[in-house]
Parts: sequence; C-alpha cells; structure tokens
Amino acid sequence: MADLVFDRIVDTLDASDVDCDIELNAGVLEITCADRSKIIVNRHAPNQEIWVAAKSGGFHFKWRDEEWIDTRSGEALRVTLGRVVEQQTGAALQF
Repeated sequence: MADLVFDRIVDTLDASDVDCDIELNAGVLEITCADRSKIIVNRHAPNQEIWVAAKSGGFHFKWRDEEWIDTRSGEALRVTLGRVVEQQTGAALQF
C-alpha cells in the first residue's frame, strides 16, 4: 500500500507545474522545492507507518479505515501532503 502512495505522490507532482526535484530511493521519497526546502516521505516498516517530514513538522500515518491517518491529529495523509506542498511551493495540489 505504501508503494501506491509513493506512486500517487510522484504522479501528482509530475503532472503539475510545481518547481521541485523528486528522488525515490529505498523507500524514501525526497521532494526538493525551488527554495531548497525539502519534504521527506518514507515508510517506517517496523511500525507499519508512513512518515512525513516538512518545514511545518513531522507526521506519522497509520493505515486505518481504508486511508493513511495521522496518529496525532487524525488528518488524512492526502490532506497533510496537500497542505505541506502548498506551504513550501505555493502550489495547491490534491493527492
């Protein structure tokens, strides 16, 4: 399931005109924005989670009710990604 998320993120960014570089290596997706800030998305296999690191903080997502949900806020991964990408690139995208 995590692979599908990574594919969706890459496809969404590739289809947009967001100025960023995308690198996927060994389960870590690194998005480097035009201002040199980064968004890191990685799978954390021991906890069966997806972790996101961005300027605004770190987030942990667990698969629940057919969606990746933040373990603290209850926000969906797709919503969090949309927010952090917009904060760091200025582009409003839906994941």
